[in-house]
This record gives sequence, structure tokens and C-alpha cells, in this order.
Amino acid sequence: MHRYRPIDESGREHPSEIPGSWGGGGPPTDQVDPAVLGALLARHGWRRRGGAAGRYARWTPPGSGGTSLLVPESRAFPDSEDLLAEALGALERCPAPSAREVLVQLAVPSDEVRWWRDVPEAVTGAAAWPAEEQLRSAARQMLLAAALAARGRAGYHGGRHRRQARSALDGVLVGTGAGGRRLTAFVPVAGGRSTVVRLHHALHAAREAVDYRRATGGMDAFDTAVEAGVSHELAGAVVALVEGTEGARIALDWAPSTGAPPGCAVRPETVEFSPGDLPALREAADRYLRQEPAVPVRITGAVVRMRRSAPRGGGTVRLRVLAGAEVAYVRMALGEEAYRIAGHAHLVGLPIQVGGRLERRGGFRRLTGAWGVVPVQVDEAERDRLMKALHENLDFFEEACSGEE
Repeated sequence: MHRYRPIDESGREHPSEIPGSWGGGGPPTDQVDPAVLGALLARHGWRRRGGAAGRYARWTPPGSGGTSLLVPESRAFPDSEDLLAEALGALERCPAPSAREVLVQLAVPSDEVRWWRDVPEAVTGAAAWPAEEQLRSAARQMLLAAALAARGRAGYHGGRHRRQARSALDGVLVGTGAGGRRLTAFVPVAGGRSTVVRLHHALHAAREAVDYRRATGGMDAFDTAVEAGVSHELAGAVVALVEGTEGARIALDWAPSTGAPPGCAVRPETVEFSPGDLPALREAADRYLRQEPAVPVRITGAVVRMRRSAPRGGGTVRLRVLAGAEVAYVRMALGEEAYRIAGHAHLVGLPIQVGGRLERRGGFRRLTGAWGVVPVQVDEAERDRLMKALHENLDFFEEACSGEE
């Protein structure tokens, strides 16, 4: 029976260890729509074998198996509640992987993303592990790229919006990698729909851009594809998916309880990439990285690290960003006076404000041309928190501000 894990690589097995998420059993019967159950069974390869027309249908799993479900067509009949309860119980006991997938969808309405890689027959033992991890890593990169694009279009995201994007993937469940050949992710509609919509548009735009590059030699289509969500991160994820294979495919299915979102096909076409597409994708990824400009910003942040090579003069400062940029931390080089202001602000529990340009090198985590360093007043709660952090690291800051290594 398949097990499902969160999209991060924490090593924890889903379901029961994550508070508030599906615990492995079926959802309450009164929350199951018979029409949604029937649609999910059909999507996952179950066969309809007749039944009383207009009242219920009999479903059997893919392949040969003894499990049989009687699913009512609606709740209009007196025995519909009993039939649903029996069907859910049978699904929980059914050994077919598709049964678990249907239960996941019923418990948390989700859009499905599926990846296939055409690789040689999976080998057994430890040798199969790298292929599965490569598939899981590529899938994780692809969903993160889509989550980043849902928060702002850019050819290269770097560290921008990364915290919010990762947070949007917290509820995603991913199955086992089937020897590195097949993987399914369930992205909850609540909180994750925008990510899947962006992935839908970005994959098709990337496919069209690759075709244009291979047909004409031009990269113009990749420039316009940024608006659809294509980026350095997405191109890199597709490369990671296809490398070492004879081809790869990505398919999406919308949660049947909500249907297709506006602007998207009801049944999206599967998108395919081949090894012959890799040169264009790699070129696009490099192009996005080179062309993304530096961003002028005015950042408010708390000093978390200071270092200089001598007791006097300028040094480097690391800030935890509170406002002004969608990155968690930035580093910058400051002159002597600005460095002194930053040190004094930290010692009294105040953040600083500083202007400059976020450079794409290092993922937009470096501020260059820093100017206008000034302390910023904050509310008492935030100041107390900053002061607590200072006292916990007092020895470090005394050493850093004195210039000692």
C-alpha cells in the first residue's frame, strides 16, 4: 500500500504525524459526494461494471482484484448513506494503490500533479534509491518554481518570495517514487490552487518556447513565457526531471469537487519533454539568470551578524529582513560610519533601514551600494524580542564589533 509524505524531504511518513492532516482513514460519510467519489474512481482506473441504473453503480479496481464497491448515484435513496459507508470501508481495506489515492482526494480536496519518467526497468535494492530521489527532487523543484511564480513573475527568483512559496507547499502530499518512474502529488485546493494553475500555464508555455527554439533558433518565446510563469527555476526543474531518461511527462487533474479554475482546460493535456529539449532548456535557464536585473530597494532589517577585519573601518553586516524585500536575509558591505550606526542600533534593540540594490548574484541576498543607514523605531514587543536575541548572542556581537576573529 502506498504511503504519502509531505513535499519537503523531512523523512517523515504521512499521514498521522502531521497535525490537522489526513490520518489514513476515510473521511466522514456525510462529507462524501457520491458524484465526486464516482469521478475519482473513474480517474484512477476503476471500472464500472453495471448496477441499478439511476440508483447505484458497481466499481472494480484496475487489474484483477476481488474488491467491489457499490456507489450510489446520489443521496436521494434511503440506502445511500449505508452504501457510501460500505464503499469507504472497502476502499480502506483495498490493497490497490489507487484506493489510497481516492481516499486522499476525498479527505482533502486536491488537484493532482503526476510525473512519469521513461527510464529502464527499475532495479531492486539500493540502486533504485537514487532514481526515486531524483524524481522527488525534480518534482519538489517544479512545484516550488510554480509557487514562486504565483507570487510574482520573474526570469530568476533567487531568494525572493521563497518563504511564502515553501509555506504554500506545506499541505502537499507526495506518494512513493515507483522506482524513479512515476510520482503523484496531491496539492490541496485550499492554499495550493494558485500554484497548480501557474504550473499548468508555465509548462505549456515552456513546451511552446522549446518548440520555437528548436524550429527557429530564436529565444524570443522564452522571454514572453516569463509572464506565464517560466523561469530559471522552472527550466532547471524540467532539466532535472528529464536528465537520464528517454523522456518525461507531466499531467494535471483538477479536484472534481471544485472543477477547473477559470482560464484552464477542463482536462489539461499532458506535457512531454525529451532529451532533445535539454539544450534549449539549459540555455533558457542560463539566459534567465544573466538577464534578471538588480532590484533597487529600501530595506528595514534587524542586524544578526557583524564582522570586520580590524578594530576600525568598515565591515560586513547581515540583516534579517523585516520589510522592503521578499528575501529572508541580506548581506552588505558598510563604511565605517554606517557600520558604527548599525552596531549601535543593534545594541539598543533597534532595526536599521538601508537603501541599495539587491544583486541577482547569490539569489538576491546581497545588497550593493548601501546608503542612508539609519535606526528605526519599533513597537515594544518587537524591541523586546530583538533585545532578547542580543543577550543570547552577546559574546558573539562583542567579538564581531571589536573586529577580533
